[in-house]
Amino acid sequence: MRAVVVTTVGGPEVLELVAVPDPVPQGAECLVQVFACGVCSHDVATRRGTLKRGIELPVICGHEIAGEIVEVGPAVSARRPGEVVVSTQRRRVCGSCRWCRTGRETLCPSLEFLGDVGLNGGYAELVLVEEDNLVPIPANLSPAEACIVACTVGSELNAIRDVARVRAGETVLVTGAGGGLGIHGIQVAAACGARVLATTTTPGKVALLEKLGAEVLLVDPGADFAERILDHTDGHGVDVAIDNVGTPVFHSVRRSLARAARWVLVGQLTGDFVSLNPAQLFLRGIDLLSAISTTRQQAIDALELVSRGLVAPIIEEVRPLEEASDAHRRVESGTVTGRLVLTP
Repeated sequence: MRAVVVTTVGGPEVLELVAVPDPVPQGAECLVQVFACGVCSHDVATRRGTLKRGIELPVICGHEIAGEIVEVGPAVSARRPGEVVVSTQRRRVCGSCRWCRTGRETLCPSLEFLGDVGLNGGYAELVLVEEDNLVPIPANLSPAEACIVACTVGSELNAIRDVARVRAGETVLVTGAGGGLGIHGIQVAAACGARVLATTTTPGKVALLEKLGAEVLLVDPGADFAERILDHTDGHGVDVAIDNVGTPVFHSVRRSLARAARWVLVGQLTGDFVSLNPAQLFLRGIDLLSAISTTRQQAIDALELVSRGLVAPIIEEVRPLEEASDAHRRVESGTVTGRLVLTP
């Protein structure tokens, strides 16, 4: 099969389109013919070498996968050839640890993230995924639309509904609002009945973000936007912050929070650290939380939101597999609105 392989970390040029052996399903694995795969900043971090934990080179990047099951392993019972499915971003979880048993399989110690280990990821014609990590696609969604839902909509649903427990009438700040996570987070927060404030560094993204329901603040990269957030909230600050950026906006977000606010960390675009006095949080009753990936149930719920038209998957462009390097360059530039999708 054809696949885009990373043998050594580096710039987009290290993404090489080559021929590799077709994978063969074993145990509870399903062999999926890839119809579409989203290009995520996680892929970029893996290729650069910024993300090191759990990475085993060489790799085929890509975890946002939609495709058709063409063959199943001998232990598969719930899935069958011919089904069109999306991945939950993982190749496998153990299914028996306390995290898997309590619906928090994103914390499974044995978890294998798709595109992080070996020649098994979505930038290819075929991929292996265990059956528990596949979800059927609603009939009214195309593979290109569906492939990004578990990661983009599901991760934000996790952060907004399940971790922050956003209530109607609350004010929610979404950082990195023009990216793949943030642009869908705006829609999920709005669907929860929240007032949404959003930050972006790209003027060309403002109109769409406003159309999706956000009050948008155009900010300079690295600038402190806290005073502007306080101005928009009569000096109170926001009830919830959904932070898809991390270190570059950490202190701006902290200063934007109301008393007793919930601050949910979802993304980290750099490998940099921050300094923090814990008293700056606990003396104001602020909860610092995290949302890690998407569970199977959250992926199902996210697909339902999209199928019902409550959230729209935002795809800027669909490209052939041969253009993976250029797709990475676009993602690194920060100019992509929503997601780019590759089609093998």
